[in-house]
Amino acid sequence: MLITKEFTFDSAHYLTEYHGKCEKMHGHTYKMHVTIDGKVKKDGMVYDFVELKKLVKENVINKLDHALLNDIIKNPSAENIAVWVWENLKEKIKGAKLYEVKVWETATSFVTYNGK
Repeated sequence: MLITKEFTFDSAHYLTEYHGKCEKMHGHTYKMHVTIDGKVKKDGMVYDFVELKKLVKENVINKLDHALLNDIIKNPSAENIAVWVWENLKEKIKGAKLYEVKVWETATSFVTYNGK
């Protein structure tokens, strides 16, 4: 069964390998979904949403929120942000498996990454 928790964070970035408006520093309010796959346990849950929120906040949100993403991620496109989030969470989820990460750069543009 899949469960998903939604997050938001505000960050600035510039794209070092892009030629156009986005090569200049600018900011976004990013939306992010973290989805976990697992079996429903005796307590009726796949994974405690409170624990998932704490895990993502400690390992992702606290690092990216109100940050210049270029200081953390090389060429921080939405695609590279999703990979970074995946790498920072995949080993930390115990008792279930990270299934996918979605990162919205704008209300209508997002990427999905599942480790492949």
